[in-house]
Amino acid sequence: MKTGKMIISIILSILTLVASQVLAQLLGSILVLLKIPSFIANIVAGISYVALTYLFLKLLCKKYLKADMREYKIPGIKIELKWGIIAFLLPLLVTAFYLLFVPGSFRQNPLNMNAKLDLISAGIFFSGLGAGIVEEMVFRGIMMSAIEKRFNRKVAIIVPSVLFGLVHILGMGFNLLSCVLVLVAGTMVGIMFSLIASETGSIWNSAIVHAIWNMIIIGGFLWVGAKFDKYSLFSYVLDTKSFLLTGGEFGIESSIVAVIGYSLVCLFVVLSKKKKQ
Repeated sequence: MKTGKMIISIILSILTLVASQVLAQLLGSILVLLKIPSFIANIVAGISYVALTYLFLKLLCKKYLKADMREYKIPGIKIELKWGIIAFLLPLLVTAFYLLFVPGSFRQNPLNMNAKLDLISAGIFFSGLGAGIVEEMVFRGIMMSAIEKRFNRKVAIIVPSVLFGLVHILGMGFNLLSCVLVLVAGTMVGIMFSLIASETGSIWNSAIVHAIWNMIIIGGFLWVGAKFDKYSLFSYVLDTKSFLLTGGEFGIESSIVAVIGYSLVCLFVVLSKKKKQ
């Protein structure tokens, strides 16, 4: 693949992500205006986010890249059992570490039933399944595959991972230390997802890990962080002020605990590959 075509395919895939997100949120807003319960609107928006992205990327592959989606690690849905297990183990173990070893206090968010349904439905279907699957189709599907076709596997793993970290900084207004933490953690988790997708030849295995992580860590049920979160049913407010433990302004996703978790999964992928060889 030529450099120009690679760059254009990356730009178009990112634009696809943005356009699909905007359209899905617009659809959700329209449903709310039509007096449809907001939790149902959240579910529809999350499913639409994935469906629109898939259709747009399929069109990109067919019309511009002249290739089957399987060449870009987006085959039919099939998830290996071990990645389904790791998808739950990683966020649960990270959460358990804080609950067991880091002092803090539980606080409940006094919400009515409708508000609770809104939080959970948005967390599961939009922030969880929606964001997890869409970001994997774009970053580990089109982007990583295009870079690999132009350069090599190592460059294809590193470059999208660094971009993935940078995306989580843009427009957030974080201080310098928080930016560094997010960039390091975002790059590391990006490498983790990339290794899974590259090793299995499918974004669906990295997508399940990504989606379940989002659901458990930021899905609206239990928030673990330095401050109370009004967008979660429960918060475990940490007593510590350590940036390495709290993850700074971004939260525990950029903490040293999470980074160690990402690193261990990366090690598991590498060792699994060596075992196969």
